[in-house]
Amino acid sequence: MNPVPNVDKRVFKNFSYSLMLQLLPIFALSAYLVYEINPYLYKKQIIYYIIAAIAFTIASFIPWRKIMWWFAPLFYIANLLLLAAVPIVGTSVLGAQRWIEIPGIGLTIQPSEFMKVAVIVLLSYLIVKKPPPKSGYGLFNFIKLSIVIIIPFLMIAKEPDLGTALVLLITGYGILFIIGIDWKIWAIILLIVGAAAPMAYEYGLKDYQKKRIVDAMSKPSYQVRQALIAIGSGGMEGKPKEDATQTQLKFLPVSSTDFIFAYLGERFGFKGMLLLIGLYILLIFNLLYIAAKHANDYYIKTFASGLAFLFFVYMGVNIYMIIGMAPVVGLPLPMFSHGGTSFIIFSVIFGILQNLIAFKDYNRYTSDSKISLTPKK
Repeated sequence: MNPVPNVDKRVFKNFSYSLMLQLLPIFALSAYLVYEINPYLYKKQIIYYIIAAIAFTIASFIPWRKIMWWFAPLFYIANLLLLAAVPIVGTSVLGAQRWIEIPGIGLTIQPSEFMKVAVIVLLSYLIVKKPPPKSGYGLFNFIKLSIVIIIPFLMIAKEPDLGTALVLLITGYGILFIIGIDWKIWAIILLIVGAAAPMAYEYGLKDYQKKRIVDAMSKPSYQVRQALIAIGSGGMEGKPKEDATQTQLKFLPVSSTDFIFAYLGERFGFKGMLLLIGLYILLIFNLLYIAAKHANDYYIKTFASGLAFLFFVYMGVNIYMIIGMAPVVGLPLPMFSHGGTSFIIFSVIFGILQNLIAFKDYNRYTSDSKISLTPKK
């Protein structure tokens, strides 16, 4: 019996199964390390996997192309309102007010995480609505698309959550770079950023943020020193779990989340770290290949390039942070560090991308229980 009534089975042939297969070894390695660190966290991780799988499946069959005209602006505005509510009703943790507690159930949400999806969704809709010319977008359209990125960037940076804000900024402009902007605009931006950088550092950063930059350029912080000891002790091949003293004796902080890459180095050595980096690089190149393959489908191109930049920025900043070459900003390894919200957000974006790829050859389908498809002629 067909579990999805009246769906043309040829649709499933269009799924990018290679993307899903590339994620499996990342999940397996992550679950193995989290289990070694804390079996209780491993049980929670499995729950996150199940929730993420459900979120991915639902996102894969929502008719995004049909509803994007109203969903994209509504979802974006709703998330802006949530960000605006954070300073008023938000919950403060370790001096940062980034979370909103859901009344009655005690759970909290971090609006800045959902904002990443909202920005990608709205950019894709606006780009599809008015695709760029061969020479790329001009100044007017560049400013219009930049507003979509800059408003949430400023709101998130104010929380303060500069790490997430910069991820959003780089991802948004990375998408515009792939889509196409007149090269003269990029040249002007580089000149402005270069000239304004000293003033932005002096007057735009808080004292603790400046200290993190100074520490990264001079002496590593305690967390980074412990991470470097863990990585160095792992050597080329790694060491058994019982001998991984940095993690087992709790010297390595947040070893299951932000600093899990250091534990990977302690357990599986340089080869294990190289393997994970290689898996990420292959995944990023596959996403960029999908964006190039579907160059004329701006929905697919926007989501694929957006995911590629998200993985690149998260991976790059996290690894550089752990080895002391970047400030500690609290960015996890994407879909690898223990955690729920970020993992589920990535799953939803992957689900939307798979839907856009699967239904790229169809111009009509509905969101009710009987989905009808009309192939393009």
